[in-house]
Amino acid sequence: MIKLNIKSKDEEVEKKPEPVKKAVVKSKAEKPAPVKVAPKKEKPVKEVKPEIKTEVARDEVKIEPLGRSPKTTPTGEAKKARKEGEYTAKDISVLKGLEPVRLRPGMYIGSTGIDGLHHLIWEVVDNCLDEAMAGYAHNIEVILLPNSRVRISDDGRGIPVEKHPDTGKSTLETVLTTLHAGGKFGGEAYKVSGGLHGVGISVVCALSSWMESEVHKDGGVYKQEYVRGNPKGAVKKIGEAKDTGTTQTFEYDPTIFTGDLKYDPKRILKHLRQQAYLTKGVRIMFKDEREKGKESSYAFYFEGGVASYVKYLVEGNTPRHQNVFSVASEKDEVQVETAFQYTQEMESTEESFANNIYTPEGGTHVSGFRTALTRSLNDYARRENFLKEKDDNFSGDDVREGLTAVISVKIRTPQFEGQTKAKLGNPEAKNAVETAVAEGLADYLERNPSDAKSIIENCMLANKARLAAKAARQTVLRKGALEGLALPGKLADCLSKRAEESELYIVEGDSAGGSSKQARDRRFQAILPLRGKILNVERARLDKMLASKEIKALIIAMGTGIGEDFNIEKLRYHRIVIMTDADVDGAHIRTLLLTFFYRHFKPVVDAGYIYIAQPPLFKIQAGKRVEYAYTDEQRDKVLKDIGKATGVSIQRYKGLGEMNPEQLWETTMNPDNRTLLQVVVEEAHEADKTLDILMGEAVEPRKKFIQTHAKSVKSLDI
Repeated sequence: MIKLNIKSKDEEVEKKPEPVKKAVVKSKAEKPAPVKVAPKKEKPVKEVKPEIKTEVARDEVKIEPLGRSPKTTPTGEAKKARKEGEYTAKDISVLKGLEPVRLRPGMYIGSTGIDGLHHLIWEVVDNCLDEAMAGYAHNIEVILLPNSRVRISDDGRGIPVEKHPDTGKSTLETVLTTLHAGGKFGGEAYKVSGGLHGVGISVVCALSSWMESEVHKDGGVYKQEYVRGNPKGAVKKIGEAKDTGTTQTFEYDPTIFTGDLKYDPKRILKHLRQQAYLTKGVRIMFKDEREKGKESSYAFYFEGGVASYVKYLVEGNTPRHQNVFSVASEKDEVQVETAFQYTQEMESTEESFANNIYTPEGGTHVSGFRTALTRSLNDYARRENFLKEKDDNFSGDDVREGLTAVISVKIRTPQFEGQTKAKLGNPEAKNAVETAVAEGLADYLERNPSDAKSIIENCMLANKARLAAKAARQTVLRKGALEGLALPGKLADCLSKRAEESELYIVEGDSAGGSSKQARDRRFQAILPLRGKILNVERARLDKMLASKEIKALIIAMGTGIGEDFNIEKLRYHRIVIMTDADVDGAHIRTLLLTFFYRHFKPVVDAGYIYIAQPPLFKIQAGKRVEYAYTDEQRDKVLKDIGKATGVSIQRYKGLGEMNPEQLWETTMNPDNRTLLQVVVEEAHEADKTLDILMGEAVEPRKKFIQTHAKSVKSLDI
């Protein structure tokens, strides 16, 4: 199975599951140990209500309440009994230094999982980029070292090392061990920066089991070490230096970040590439030196700014127009740099940044861009008579179909939502971007009439498709209403009406559907058999897609609606399991379904509600002993355990229909024994691009992909 960069997670699902820790499967998912099958499936008599919804078990550090001590009383005095509900001064904890960070790390880095781990790198890199934006740093280097250490350096001015007038300590120590200590609170050291609160580097120090800071400044080399936010000693001068700069080396604290966490080079490279595009003239180096003999290095240096970044993002897609729109200007002390290009894709990609900080949730700068784009294209279409008087204006969805855009602003005092800075809130950013884009786009459309025509035609095509899809969608919903909102006849629904405990198995064919219906626990497991391969939605618009009976049945069964009517709160099942045969056709159907969910039900995928069943490949029987194997390796191990016993039979399942209901329940549907892969999208842009290659209309990119990855195939079904 080609993973499409939609990575899966192995998790054991029990009928009464504990909260499950998520662990992204980097390679082949491990199958469970061979399990013995009970001679007869017995459903438990006692009603069991499984907690179906998977929860992420955040690893929390147990820290005693700070500021409190065991209650003591003076000698000879009786200890006063505490009244129930009493609230006194003793209940107020005062956290000092970096204690708040270690007590509530999620407030500062978002999570203590893989995202929070990489956020440590982003915080240090942001400081380097602030020096670059100020015009002092020209080279930044990020190195992954053995033992989970990371070294990040720049050739900027270097953190000051002299004694700080307020703390009486070295400024270097103050910056690394004190919250809200930094040079970005309105002084003249940084006119534009990503840092706001002076907590970034000190948070990294607090959440590292070990950290070393080295500064080259004023002709000397200064160094200080820290353990969990506490300095091991004073700042020392250890040598002479002719250059300037700062180097931070740290090792994350395993008591905070628990589990098998590793830095992901792809994720780091993507982030550094973005920053190199956004910061003209800075050279960013990345090296992976964790394993000897497997070292790698990359360098990024771009002069084209966001226009170059848009060209990179649309690589592999067919542009609608030749010239990339770009504008760079300053409005009301807000520097605006924006670029976009339309492609023949139906999806839109908008990446936004504020002071080089990626804002995945957008914000006021994205709102300003969208407003200016919609208004400008409507004005031009009216003026050039593309839109007649009787025609409605283009909607925001119409003008964004096929759009790939990058919006970057640099602002003196950015207002982010939270320390993770996912969304920008400055009102002035909206006005600045709206004005800059409106002026730049009016000029662009006048100077490039052929590009303007292509863009407007793309909007008109999207408008017609949206209206057709709306009519088709209303037909489906109206038909459902006339039929009393009846569920599809082929759906064998479960008795439970609680979405959080209900499961929907999407199975391949009527044969497997029959076995699954007999095998299931009807209290919380529903079965929807699909006949044949569903439509490839990558090549079809919504109106054509809704004409497919199989897709229509799936949409009605899920209950969320689709397109503009989509509402995830109406989802009827919080576990949707794709269960197909372990052959080429099964893999193809699974890929078609994943494409369908990713393109039209992405919130369902993002919520972690899509799973892939893992039926066994082999049944191995020796006398009365019956075991199942999920891989060739497990089969060989079982045979080795059995030894030279006579009468050993091996059956390879080619389809789910070959299993009787008891076998299917015990191996694939019983929450006590089954293994499910949870579909998780880690890299949205890469997943989108891979789906375009594998499921799109162009043959050449698909051929090249197959040739490139041919040697990586481990199980080929011919």
